[in-house]
Amino acid sequence: MTLRTGSEVFDWLDTRAAARAKAGLTRTLRPRPETATVLDLAGNDYLGLTRDPRVTTAAAEAALAWGAGSTGSRLVTGTTDLHAELESELAEFCGFPSALVFATGYAANLGVIAALSGPGTVLVTDEYNHASLIDGGRLSRAETVVVPHRDVEAFRAALAGRTRKRALVVTDSVFSVDGDLAPLAELASACRDHGAGLVVDDAHGLGVLGAGEGAAAAAGLAGAPDVVVTTTLSKSLGAQGGAVMASERVIAHLVDTARSFIFDTGLAPSAVAGALAALRVVRADPLLPGRARAVARELAQRLSAAGLQASSPEAAVVSVRVPSPAQALEWSQRCRAEGVAVGCFRPPSVPDRVSRLRLTARADLTPDDITTAIDVITRTAPA
Repeated sequence: MTLRTGSEVFDWLDTRAAARAKAGLTRTLRPRPETATVLDLAGNDYLGLTRDPRVTTAAAEAALAWGAGSTGSRLVTGTTDLHAELESELAEFCGFPSALVFATGYAANLGVIAALSGPGTVLVTDEYNHASLIDGGRLSRAETVVVPHRDVEAFRAALAGRTRKRALVVTDSVFSVDGDLAPLAELASACRDHGAGLVVDDAHGLGVLGAGEGAAAAAGLAGAPDVVVTTTLSKSLGAQGGAVMASERVIAHLVDTARSFIFDTGLAPSAVAGALAALRVVRADPLLPGRARAVARELAQRLSAAGLQASSPEAAVVSVRVPSPAQALEWSQRCRAEGVAVGCFRPPSVPDRVSRLRLTARADLTPDDITTAIDVITRTAPA
């Protein structure tokens, strides 16, 4: 009897890989060096706090005190005093009664949407929402209606025409591709007119909008009982993890029912301590978020003046459109070779399937840094 090895089971992967390569959509992991060797406009460290000594020292001290990991789920051994401190201070800063820390922002979105919806709910979602919001809807088994980007009347029509009693409107606050803002005040009004809740992913708004409190506060929605805000601790706060801010009864419901909270290992104490230290830096320097937004505006204005198709940033994200995925990849590689790291967004990461270079402004960029970035990006642009 000849034993089959089963080596052909995944042969179909080769066909898929070849198709991606032909379309210029192959992804590559590129390890980041310990020390900065390029000017980084690719990461999401909007306030420049990832390497801030106040943040790194807090993270290191927490690792020494609590260990390298949290040792279990939040409901078993994964909650420390640091988790409780971060939840309390984050909720207070953003103007909500309560908060809950998850292992990642992705897990927070999965947990919130699944726990607050289900088969008897309609989810009305923006077509440009982040993948974690889309996946949360899929896991929830709720009916999902996808509406055109930032189209308030389309949201209203979907809510008005639903056949199920419960409904949630789900949106990013700052859309990560072009950096434009959701019309949160108008969406909240539509929700209240039609008895729906509003879930806002503020991953790119926390630490950037207002004095850092984020998009809900800027829209006058902080603390509203029908609004739930999710966020990440890995962007402006320079650490790792996710969080949800909402009413006390929503948070209590998540503790009891959110599977990505109950069954996931808790966020490591070092990451919690780093995020908490960064939050305290933001609270102590309310001008810091404005500096990130000012850098973004300057980058966009100077790139547009150079003839490039740059977006008009409303937060700290600037994108530059590129005709093809292959050109976007080549352009980003030329920029890196010249000492400037920029993001390369290609399908399927871009919902409109238009490739882009994506630049993230940082509050700690100097005038010389900005000039260097503009020079490299414009000089290496496709002919």
